Amino acid sequence: MRVLLSTIGSRGDVQPLVALAVELKGLGHDVRLCVPPDFREWIAGLGLPVTSIGPELRSTAKPKAAPAAPISPELRRQMIEGTVAAQFETITAAAEGCDLIVGATALQVAAPSVAEHMGIPYVFAAYCPAVLPSPRHAPPVLGVLGDKPTPAMDDYSELWAADARRWNDTWGTLINSRRTSLGLPAVSDVHRYVITDRPWLAADHTLGPWPGPANGAVFQTGAWILPDESPLLPELEAFLDAGDPPVYFGFGSIRAPEQLSRAMIESARALGRRAILYRGWADLSLIDDAPDCLTIGDVNQQALFTRVAAVVHHGLDLIQPGERYSAGRFARSAAAWGEALGGRAGLPVVFVDERLSSFDAEQAIIERKRGGEKITRKRKKEQLDALAAAGFLQAFLDGRLAAIVPGGVAGG
Repeated sequence: MRVLLSTIGSRGDVQPLVALAVELKGLGHDVRLCVPPDFREWIAGLGLPVTSIGPELRSTAKPKAAPAAPISPELRRQMIEGTVAAQFETITAAAEGCDLIVGATALQVAAPSVAEHMGIPYVFAAYCPAVLPSPRHAPPVLGVLGDKPTPAMDDYSELWAADARRWNDTWGTLINSRRTSLGLPAVSDVHRYVITDRPWLAADHTLGPWPGPANGAVFQTGAWILPDESPLLPELEAFLDAGDPPVYFGFGSIRAPEQLSRAMIESARALGRRAILYRGWADLSLIDDAPDCLTIGDVNQQALFTRVAAVVHHGLDLIQPGERYSAGRFARSAAAWGEALGGRAGLPVVFVDERLSSFDAEQAIIERKRGGEKITRKRKKEQLDALAAAGFLQAFLDGRLAAIVPGGVAGG
């Protein structure tokens, strides 16, 4: 069987499909991938045929010198048109001769139509329950469109209906124009067209269970995790062996604010800890040449995380109505990822409420100024984030950090 696996997104969107591809190849199937160009070299190095789709994404994580101007409606329209055209053209060519198309993550506007036109099956896969409609959770929160986190509700069906209408308004005309040119009937529900009537949920049954009834509407496969047996680099091994377990800081493919490196490193130093800083797509770097910190690129995290004191990853966007927390798609996805990674690494994963951290850090600076220390306005801003992060780390290492989980409150 020849299979095309297609996705658009960052490493977290691509790597599960690569895991599936490796497994299918091992079973004797012919597998090819269609992913952003950022991952072409890596996937080709695994011996898998790969086709690039869409623009390079890594540059979107670089810090901006100034806030980006809002995208105008006309520019947004042009971007959407370009996305639709590129997907139909690229996936059509990549799927030639295939017997099945698997599309992952929500932005699969062309793959269902390409498969239908070719007369082959199409499967949609989500990595997190929050991507799929359910009265038990809210739709994804899209900050670029002005969405706000949703307060906890008993039934989210109306929000999903509104979300479906937005999908139709955004994509319906363009998709149906392409479908007409292929001799296919128009679709009236774009979101349902993308995710299908029986999507797959590639999430761990314990960490990310489907909240709906077990009626077969969602097929949960379990998480697709790529095994990694690669050794750690000698430089990293030497650093780990040179002292106590360090704190690992990694922010993946997100856009990193200025001074993030300083805040992370100084928070570790404030606790007497060494630090490992993952460069990521933002190309984070060290703030000095001191031997207590090391920057790394892509690494076998499954091996590394068993040898560090704590893992710090980019956080969640939560609001608290009453005694419960509500989170959007990305928050829940990050929580599921963190818990799954912690389970595999054998390390604790703690999500914390950081709303009072800046206040606590501010009070600490005030006390230092009262003690005679001179702190400039610029230095104060740099110190605030470092002190707040140091407070979290110290509380965690002391075993007194009050933890939260999306959807409920957990004790420390």
